[in-house]
Order: sequence, then C-alpha cells, then structure tokens
Amino acid sequence: MWMIRSTAGPCLVGALTILGISGCGGGDNATIGGSLSGLSSGLSVTLQNNSEDSLTLTNNGSFSFATTIVGDGVYDVTVLTQPVGEACLVVNGSGSVDSAADSISSVTVTCQVTSSIEGTVSGLVPGAAVTLSDGQVLLPVATNGPFAFPGAVPPGSPYNVSVVTQPVGETCTVSNGSGTTTATGGTSVVVTCS
Repeated sequence: MWMIRSTAGPCLVGALTILGISGCGGGDNATIGGSLSGLSSGLSVTLQNNSEDSLTLTNNGSFSFATTIVGDGVYDVTVLTQPVGEACLVVNGSGSVDSAADSISSVTVTCQVTSSIEGTVSGLVPGAAVTLSDGQVLLPVATNGPFAFPGAVPPGSPYNVSVVTQPVGETCTVSNGSGTTTATGGTSVVVTCS
C-alpha cells in the first residue's frame, strides 16, 4: 500500500497491484436534512432525495439522509410514500449546496390528517352498477360493500355525494350524502338500492 500526505491530510491513493490503482475522493460533503412535524403516532412517511436516497421516518423531529451531496451539487427532497390517513408537504425541499459543501438542515416536512369520501352500497343486483359523483369525480360501483372516491381531502372539507346514473331496473338513494369531513376518518355515506 502506498500512502501520500497532502496539506488536506492523509489520503489512501491505492494499492499497487496487477488490478491497478484505486483513488480516493476529496473533502467533506454536505448532509441534507431538516425537521418533520405532524406525523401521528404509529405511522411512517418515506422521503426521497434526488429520486434515489430513501429515508423512512416514524417519529417527528430532525432527520438527515444517509447519502451526502458534493459542493455545488443539487438536492430535491420529495415524499415517496405518504402515511396512511395523512398527507405530508415538503417546504424548502430543493436547492443547491454551496461550494464549501455546508450541510442543509432547512428542509421542513409537515404532515396533516386527511379524510376520504367513502361509504357503502347495498341492494345492487348481480350485474348492475350505479355511478356516484362527489361533484368532481364519477365513481362507478358494481358490487355491494364499501366504496371510496380516489384521493384524500383535509378535515373540515365539505362533501356532497349523489347518484348520477341509476342501475337498470333499480333506484338507489343516498343517505348522509353531504356534510363536512372530520379528522377521525372517512365519511359514512350510505347508498341503498332497491
């Protein structure tokens, strides 16, 4: 093994072997991190930096990614997997590391409980379907049981579910079809067909 000293300190240049010489890198790199808040107990959120470095968090507080970034390099922190029943938003998640490779600790991730517009359908005969609307999305339902509109809404959001297309030979009515979502879960819309 050959060792060469520079003004920056010792640096292993490599092993002189038949396979060749392997070099080593230069100075320090920047860590990318910040703080997480609003995540409910028992849940987890997975963040990702530059679409590669993933980090799963289960507690509020400070965090940092394992992979560091060289000076003048870029970072882009996004949410890869949202926690169940919550939505997390990243602020100050992208930018450039300065040439001195000073660490970044200003990424802020804030999570909030969300609700879904959901309910149950009963009384549909086999082969029949009813089309529901929440005012924005049309949702065909062809089986009895639970249904949910795609996506989530913040607690306190108004909702209004109605029947757009009745099943052939049946009439479906909606109970609890309008109201305001709560932080304790989804809505309990009841669609009864007969």
